[in-house]
Amino acid sequence: MHRLFTGELRVDCLTIAIANLPAKLSGTKIVQLTDFHYDGLRLSDRLLQQAIAATNQAESDLIVLTGDYITDDPAPIHSLAEKLKKLQSSAGIYAVLGNHEDHFPGAKTEVIKALTNVGIQVLYNQVAYPLGAELALIGLADFWSRDFNPNDAISLVNQDIPRIVLSHNPDSAESLQKWRVDLQLSGHTHGGQIVIPGLGSLSAWIDPFRRTIPKQLRRIIPYISMGEHILKHWEWVSGLHQVGNNLLYVNRGLGTYSPGRLFCPPEVTVITLESK
Repeated sequence: MHRLFTGELRVDCLTIAIANLPAKLSGTKIVQLTDFHYDGLRLSDRLLQQAIAATNQAESDLIVLTGDYITDDPAPIHSLAEKLKKLQSSAGIYAVLGNHEDHFPGAKTEVIKALTNVGIQVLYNQVAYPLGAELALIGLADFWSRDFNPNDAISLVNQDIPRIVLSHNPDSAESLQKWRVDLQLSGHTHGGQIVIPGLGSLSAWIDPFRRTIPKQLRRIIPYISMGEHILKHWEWVSGLHQVGNNLLYVNRGLGTYSPGRLFCPPEVTVITLESK
């Protein structure tokens, strides 16, 4: 999509304190990219190249990708994967899938194969320890998928071990409150795409109003009905949030749907961990 409708890329940096994080892992740097929607329309090659360059400039220990690499047809994943080969990280690149990887027959398998072929490890209700046994990385199937089963992965990790959870849809944070999640990284929302200065995301702003409208009427009001099919917790549309005892960070993503972004720039997130 043209820069007029996406805005310029922004690199957002934050520091997250994690309990029981070993001193040797304090200062660990993680870069998150999400919601590419690489289909020839929703993400320009110019913006993708900028995001890759910004990621590499961060000199991260770990890169994580949190879903929606395609929109419908999985064919573009092969071109995207070739471009993602340029990403550089000392401990590797890990990924989870989003809801769009389930939209087209065979898409999930094709996306996993393409990413795996370029050295990106896809976690599907699985645990990895790319930074050592003292910090777990848990990747979940998409929240809307019938395969979403966090217990299968989280139960494998000792309660005393800090963990970062990759889960495409931030609504999953509600169900994840029963487990320790030091940091959940999500995308899916595109930050709401339209932000009203001083008020925040338009979708989050109208959400309380949406709830007052009878369900039968919501279906015939375009923007109102669309919001319900994207997210339940619009208060988590972007940025850092406390969800019970857990932390959730929602990246605004790179890809853009019509009518475009307004005061909601595409995002590369650079996260530095520190001991608490």
